[in-house]
Parts: sequence; C-alpha cells; structure tokens
Amino acid sequence: MRQHYKISFGALISMLLCFSMPSWGQEEEVLPSESEFKEPVERLWINTYGNIRISKRLFWDAQTHFRFEETENTPFVGQIGQIYNRHAIGYIYSKAFNVSLGGVLRINFNTDESSTDRKVVPEWRIWHQYQFALPLASVMTYHRFRIEHRWTQGFAENSEYIFRNRWRYMFRVKVPLNNHKFEPKTIYVSPEAELIWQSGKEVVASPLEDLRLTTTVGYILTPRLTVAAGMMYSQGQTLENGGIYKQSWTVRCHLYFSPDFRKVKNKLPAIHFDD
Repeated sequence: MRQHYKISFGALISMLLCFSMPSWGQEEEVLPSESEFKEPVERLWINTYGNIRISKRLFWDAQTHFRFEETENTPFVGQIGQIYNRHAIGYIYSKAFNVSLGGVLRINFNTDESSTDRKVVPEWRIWHQYQFALPLASVMTYHRFRIEHRWTQGFAENSEYIFRNRWRYMFRVKVPLNNHKFEPKTIYVSPEAELIWQSGKEVVASPLEDLRLTTTVGYILTPRLTVAAGMMYSQGQTLENGGIYKQSWTVRCHLYFSPDFRKVKNKLPAIHFDD
C-alpha cells in the first residue's frame, strides 16, 4: 500500500507538470514594473457538503456554497457574490485514497454597485480530484489535488467566455482536542493551506490565482453530521493585471452530512470528505 501511494503521488505530480507547463509558455506578456496589494475584502461563506454513499466503492459528492462579500454600501455580509453547485461521483479506492469527477455551475453576481452591466452571469466547470489521507497517531493529514477546467464570462453584455485550467493543491491537518478518536462529541481543529494556480492564454501574466491559509474548528454532532467554522486569509494576482494582488479575510461556516442508505453499521466514513 505504501509503495502504491508513492507511485500514485509521483504520477500526479508528473501529470500536473506536463499539462501546465505548455500553457504558461504560450506567449509572453510584459509585467508591471511594481506590484501592489489591494485593501483586504471581508467575506462570508456558508457551505454544505453532502457525502452520499451509493455503494461500497461509489459516493455522490453534493456541495452547495453561498458566498457573500462586502461592498461600499453593504459591509461584510451585505451582498451575495456567488452561489456554487458542485457535484461529482467519487470512487473509494481504499481508506487512504479516493477520486472524484463531476461538474460545477457557479452563479456570479455583480457586486459593483455603480455598474450598469449585467447583474448575474453563469460559470461552468469540469473538475476532478485526487485525495490521500494519512493517519499519524490520533491526527489525520490530507493531501488533495484538484484540477478544474473553467469557462468564465464578464458582466459586460456579449462578453466572450474565457477558458482556464486551475491546478489546486491543499495540505490539511485535523487534530482532535478532547478525544483520541473522531467520534460524536469530539471537537477538532483543522489548519490548512491551499495553493491555486491557473493556466491559459488569458492568464499568462497571472498564474497565481490564490493562496489560502485557513484554520477551522469543528464539532462532530453524530456519526453522520458535523459542523465547523473558521477564518481564511487569501491573496492572489488579479486577472486584469498580474502586478496587482487581491486580498481577503473570509469567515467560513460548514455543514457536513453523510447519509448512507445501505444496510451497513452506522459509523463515521473512513475518510472525511470536505472542501
């Protein structure tokens, strides 16, 4: 099993490099002479994650996210920015490894209160994910690789769709605070770091889309229901100018539910699936 893990990990790294390097080298752009950071934006994300078991190996990953962000007239929780519907069919290879493949419909709302452009536009994605889970004593560690093929459109009337690839790697640690196991009534803390790169003709000068640093505290209510909340700081290059970096502070609230209609003993999943 350990040898298989090493081989799979190496194959994924090789695949990411092979696909991403040609896209970043398609053309050259002149970068700005100086970089600058925008003022941080405050946001609130309310997320639900459904892990619905279909069979011994298959599960349905059903996620819905509501993302709010501040504007000049509506600070913090003032205006809806995006609504996500992310779904996939996943395959559990073992307790240490699972994969998923599915699609995303994201509804983007125009948060520029002075804009006369369209207020709502759709965004489409195809995504696939590869997650490794490694226990270390009572602590769980996760390595997640997610690749997204993304079609986005501006709010201006008749704007064309832009195609981009996103290359995401997340490292996450999950530590129980009042127990040695992840079972009901357990409180846990979960720090994580995620790096999101993008490639494509339109983003040659802006490959770093996001660096996310998050700490979350969760509580396991039942074997099938967990709640969590935390704070995330993120920064990344803007699409229109690679020398300008956006920043944000985001409060994230999560609800995890994992119904299992199979005739098996009610227990926690071997792997905790989440965003």
